[in-house]
Amino acid sequence: MNKKNLEIIWNQVPPNYYEEGLRKNIFQYMWHTNKIRTFKRFTSSKQYKSILDVGCAAGTLTNKISQLFPNSHISAVDIYQKSIALGKKLYPHIKFVIADAHKLPFKNNSFELVYCCETIEHVEYPDRVLKELKRVLKKNGHAIVVMDSGSNIFRIVWWIWEKTKGRVWDGAHLHPFHHTELETVIKKVEFKILKKHLSFFGMEVSFVLSK
Repeated sequence: MNKKNLEIIWNQVPPNYYEEGLRKNIFQYMWHTNKIRTFKRFTSSKQYKSILDVGCAAGTLTNKISQLFPNSHISAVDIYQKSIALGKKLYPHIKFVIADAHKLPFKNNSFELVYCCETIEHVEYPDRVLKELKRVLKKNGHAIVVMDSGSNIFRIVWWIWEKTKGRVWDGAHLHPFHHTELETVIKKVEFKILKKHLSFFGMEVSFVLSK
């Protein structure tokens, strides 16, 4: 897909989509509350000094992470410029950067934790993005990749969502993976899978990875 078509898809989504959705839509509130609960489950016993959120939008979840790790240096990247601009206004304590997940503007081995939530299904080349996550991850660090599971129940719910409240996401899933397909791609880029966890009635999958 060319960049022009991708930009049309990106611009369908209002920069404040998540901020408004969490306040006004009970399903979105439950969905994203589950994400934080799962994130805490994987990280509550850890201390990460450097954290990167890839595909951060305007930083709603990034800010939640910063509250869990108040002494950490947190960076967040997204290619959607309007979301990054909003994030800088809402959460000035986070370092927001406009960047393409296929080519992250960071040196090798830069972060102890790399978080990539509901992003991998939106990119052109998921394997390249996973390689970038691995490249910027420190040797003893962890990457957490989160995505809808692609289960039958999720696909039914998503189809209804796209036709109703979630029309802005029409065409946004470039790779509607089933979680087993994503697992195959993860293994091909030689990430080690430490944990695989299904949550929210099996509609979401989280992978905890290491080099």
